[in-house]
Amino acid sequence: MTAHKIAVLPSGHLHLITATDEDVAFGIASELPVKLITAFNKSVAAGLTSLVSTACDGPLPASLHFWRDFANRYFTALRRRNATGGKDWHSPEPPDDETLREILASAPPMLGLEYATTESLREQWSGLDELTAAAATKRKGGLAGYLHSLRPEWNLLGRVTFHLAENKKNPDRPFAFLATYTQPESTGGTPRHIPLSEALKASIAAGDTKQLDALLTPVARAAETCPSIATMLQSKALFAPQAWGIGQAYEFFTSVPQLEESGVIVRVPDWWNAARPPRPQVTVRVGTKSQSVLGGDSLDLDVDVTIDGQPLTGKELAALMNAREGMALLRGKWVQVDADQLESALQQWEQLRDAHATGVGFLEGMRLLSGASITGDDVDETLQPWTRVEPGQWLAETLDALRDPSGNLQLDPNNRLNASLRPYQADGVAWLYFATKLGIGVCLADDMGLGKTIQIISLLLQLKYPETKSKKKVAAKKAKPPKGTTTNPSLLILPTSLLGNWQREVERFAPDLNLYIAHRSSVDASELKRIADNPAKELAGYDLVATTYGLARRQKWLTDVDWNLVILDEAQAIKNSGAAQTKAIKQIPARGRIVLSGTPVENHLGDLWSLFDFCSPGLLGTAAQFKQFVNAKDEADRTARLASVRRLISPYVLRRMKTDPRIVPDLPQKTEMRVDCGLTTTQVALYRAVTDDLKKSLDIASGIQRRGMVLGALMQLKQICNHPALHLKQSDFDVDASGKYSQLRSIAENIIEKQEKMLVFTQFQSMCGPISQFLAEVFGREGLILTGKTATKKRGQLVKQFQHESGPPFFVISVKAGGTGLNLTEASHVVHFDRWWNPAVEDQATDRAFRIGQKRNVLVHKFVCRGTLEERIDDMIRDKKQLSRELFGGDGKDEIQLTEMSNDQLIDFVSLDLTKAKS
Repeated sequence: MTAHKIAVLPSGHLHLITATDEDVAFGIASELPVKLITAFNKSVAAGLTSLVSTACDGPLPASLHFWRDFANRYFTALRRRNATGGKDWHSPEPPDDETLREILASAPPMLGLEYATTESLREQWSGLDELTAAAATKRKGGLAGYLHSLRPEWNLLGRVTFHLAENKKNPDRPFAFLATYTQPESTGGTPRHIPLSEALKASIAAGDTKQLDALLTPVARAAETCPSIATMLQSKALFAPQAWGIGQAYEFFTSVPQLEESGVIVRVPDWWNAARPPRPQVTVRVGTKSQSVLGGDSLDLDVDVTIDGQPLTGKELAALMNAREGMALLRGKWVQVDADQLESALQQWEQLRDAHATGVGFLEGMRLLSGASITGDDVDETLQPWTRVEPGQWLAETLDALRDPSGNLQLDPNNRLNASLRPYQADGVAWLYFATKLGIGVCLADDMGLGKTIQIISLLLQLKYPETKSKKKVAAKKAKPPKGTTTNPSLLILPTSLLGNWQREVERFAPDLNLYIAHRSSVDASELKRIADNPAKELAGYDLVATTYGLARRQKWLTDVDWNLVILDEAQAIKNSGAAQTKAIKQIPARGRIVLSGTPVENHLGDLWSLFDFCSPGLLGTAAQFKQFVNAKDEADRTARLASVRRLISPYVLRRMKTDPRIVPDLPQKTEMRVDCGLTTTQVALYRAVTDDLKKSLDIASGIQRRGMVLGALMQLKQICNHPALHLKQSDFDVDASGKYSQLRSIAENIIEKQEKMLVFTQFQSMCGPISQFLAEVFGREGLILTGKTATKKRGQLVKQFQHESGPPFFVISVKAGGTGLNLTEASHVVHFDRWWNPAVEDQATDRAFRIGQKRNVLVHKFVCRGTLEERIDDMIRDKKQLSRELFGGDGKDEIQLTEMSNDQLIDFVSLDLTKAKS
């Protein structure tokens, strides 16, 4: 069988998806009964209903356990709302906003969890209600019949009810118990409660064995879960009103969930909540005193015993410590008391406080606050119900600022940035600056296209010029290191494909930042060796040094520099904690560490540990400790532990989404991004061969022959940039033979994490199949293809499939076939796999996704092979206003007329820049 897990779509709807081996290893996915899978395929409500009514062989994965609990909450509320039965039934009210937020906070990591909101939870609740209404209408016996079909013990009419109420007139036996039976009037009117003894006598007298079974079966089940009920059943005391002492009442209170599961209705005072009974707790406040830098053992600890947040007096605490019946009357209300547990918790925290007279470290303090006892030496997990750990005033304000910088942090923007930051970007810079000054490593995980690069650039300017007051922008100048600069440089490690983008962004937005690119595409081997011999001297005055992940492993001198910041772009490159590259990067010293990611980092727990082992070493313990912690055998415990991990990392991660209502007004409706691609060795050889042949042929050709020769050569070069097999007319499109495939994979993996969709355009019809086959392997499911050969009737069917929310995640389209007549607004991403000569054609293709009525920001990824004619075409298109008119046609189409160039111009235009092109 295939393992599955549950995921949340951008709409907030749920669906089952195929899981990975890593998901299974971390308890996030498992094999599920066919009945359950079929139900989810039918509808979300049907799937949730099946979750609570279908028995599974093993423990449920954490995500499904969470949603089963949510569905159980609905059915419990439904049964309580309609406990008296009757012809008419009532829908249960959904939980209030505060409760819904608490439910979301308790969720374990799952794909798309960021799309789950209080509103989407209400929609799931409504979906369950609509399904229940439809099923109850069709079912014989109405709601009671429907619930009985789901779980036989879920009866309504003919229900046994156990009542427990306070009896304030009897201080020795302060609780009263009564068992009743709910029976409808013979006329079908309002049901009524009668004492269980009377119902039993009437059934015996009438010889009604069916009625006797309805009476005694749930009572027998209840007796198996609660010793007090078993004793009373045996002695027949169950059939008469009883006055109970504190101990007997407490045993009953703690058995409420099991009694309800046995098929009995339970009525208890409103102040009792079985999930969170009122109880005194040892309250620990961490970080009350102000700190400037979070280093060493700096967070103070205060320990007290409280009830409802108010400290107990010595007399009250002494009375609680002497309580031995499970409950005690405190300040006029009953509270749960376990003197041994309370005393153990108090001793544990007092010992911890005394052992850390100067305070606890920030990482340990964060684990204490989240309840994530990953390292095993924080607290005894069994004492957590009797402990409340909360941040002191200073730490609370600090965490508020880290979790939500908007409104909590203010930083005057540095006016040396040649751009105006959007409000959320300014918040991001303030957050990064705040974290850097505190000395904690963080992860900026904004959605792709929200401007992580410019936020980092702005941060670096802020660190370099913290006292800038001038409102005047600084004019651009060459990046020559200024003398006398003493600030240590920061190190940026990134994929080779992003080097050009960072260089362009720094030159455009921050010419005052002195950038050095330690890569063979920018400097020769001798210069890199000179830096390796004396990095401190050679890099003096530079603000930012950029290198690639591949070179970071080989450039040993990186560990000899005391870097200000080490920044990782596309930080998933270090997800494999055992890789030599990852180990080398983690050895690089820095005063602060920042990782950049475009996806929710908590979706993959193995990757999560490695990322935080870099930016905040020790927070998640060792790899073995972390895996052991999240792999609890009990499904409820595992779900709770995974939720605690989410709480633990939340202050360290800033993630904003394109769909966030607070972000949407600041975004352009479509964002275009150039994606630099390298060439493989095979592509380089083929490209050189074509350009060499062209150079020889140009000397002997002219007129129409020359034009045809040039167009043929240009087409061959574009084919080679796509894939060698396309040029060679081969059928084997090896994924490692093209530099564009790795970039397409990266974008596709991001889309998978976001549960979004993509369009891929190519001008080569024969490229559509190989691209689709490659993406099907990445997505784990098939997509769609549209070419000029696709029948008109089928085009509409394909569009309809793609536009369905749970339809295929990608659509590969030939540019000419997809130029008009398509409305594909489900796509959030458009990829131009190759560049058209005419930018208007590209724009027309992009508009298949970007249409009137489009509710999402569209990211347009334009693939460009570095050092090739594709890069030069892109430069010309982007800088069209500065082009000489002879390069454009005069027919209004803006097509680049490469055939009209001189021989020297053309060869220069198509020639290969090997240092830039090589992957």
